Amino acid sequence: MEMLTIGAFAKASRLSPKALRLYDELELLRPARVDPETGYRYYAPEQLEQARLVAWLRRLGMPLAGIRDVRALEPAAAAREIRAFWARTESETATRRDLAAFLVDHLSRTVPGNPGKPGDPGDPSEDTTMLELRYSALSDTGLVRPANQDTAYAGTRVLAVADGFGSGGAPASSAAVEALKFLDSEPLPAGSVLNLLEDAVQGATQAVQEVAGPTAEIGTTLTAMVWTGSQLALVHIGDSRAYLLRDGGLFRITHDHTMVQSMLDEGRLTPEEATAHPQRALLLKALTGSGPAPAPAPDVRLHDALAGDRYLLCSDGLSAVVPEATVRDTLAAASTPTEAAQALVRAANDSGGPDNVSCVVADLVNTEPQ
Repeated sequence: MEMLTIGAFAKASRLSPKALRLYDELELLRPARVDPETGYRYYAPEQLEQARLVAWLRRLGMPLAGIRDVRALEPAAAAREIRAFWARTESETATRRDLAAFLVDHLSRTVPGNPGKPGDPGDPSEDTTMLELRYSALSDTGLVRPANQDTAYAGTRVLAVADGFGSGGAPASSAAVEALKFLDSEPLPAGSVLNLLEDAVQGATQAVQEVAGPTAEIGTTLTAMVWTGSQLALVHIGDSRAYLLRDGGLFRITHDHTMVQSMLDEGRLTPEEATAHPQRALLLKALTGSGPAPAPAPDVRLHDALAGDRYLLCSDGLSAVVPEATVRDTLAAASTPTEAAQALVRAANDSGGPDNVSCVVADLVNTEPQ
């Protein structure tokens, strides 16, 4: 079949000649033949399908390096990679959406020159509900492990659970949580809490690296929430979890950074298969020693809070052995955070207690006189 000129191929593939020249230089889409005298590029008609795939993936927002990897795969593997890319994109978009919603709300309440008339944006009387945290933290070794490598903490503003691993897991988890405790005594304006939290996470990363040294075999998960007085800022890395009990429904508000969760996102596992997978505890992201790779970025975002909300932060010593339906019923039945934490730890140990188990339970309570 006759070769297509670069102009004809560009028209048929809906890629510009400029893009085709770039993809040639990047070895992403090489022409079938280059005239040795003129340097003119010619393409085979059967390359149109490859070119259209490149164009579609560019419209999807996939980086060129990712497109190169996808093109090298068989169709089924390529489909899984595209599904995984889109799952990551949706997760990142959700984080940016939450931040955008927060900024819109924050800026609407702080309009420069606002005289403060009732009902105007920025009017202090617009939101006068006074909320505070009532909390409890409990950590238990479980029935199998010889020592407890978890750390659980609850304070006026900071709630945190860290699950250490490796020979220095206990000091690693403790160091990560200690690095956040200063936020308990800091003034936390909602507009800057994310910046403060990101700085604190950098401190936690450095603290873990000092404990773990140059090895990635020692480290910790970290799931923490910081109360600003109107919102909760969340930081999360690893497979410890945060849940919200609201109006009787239990919602998981963190995403596990594990191999099994990645396979679930890509559709390679069903939820039933995931519970019995031999690699279900294999972490893709955690705070570890200072190895050759850069420290992975945790998830950081804001959550709106309502009076009556009950939050649970827990290590996988709970979530891996106690079904979410039982967690929901236990949280709903307990009258106080202390009762809830004790009941959840008891449930984990009643299920065999194969791991350390830590729970932080916190209620958002309206403190205004009724």
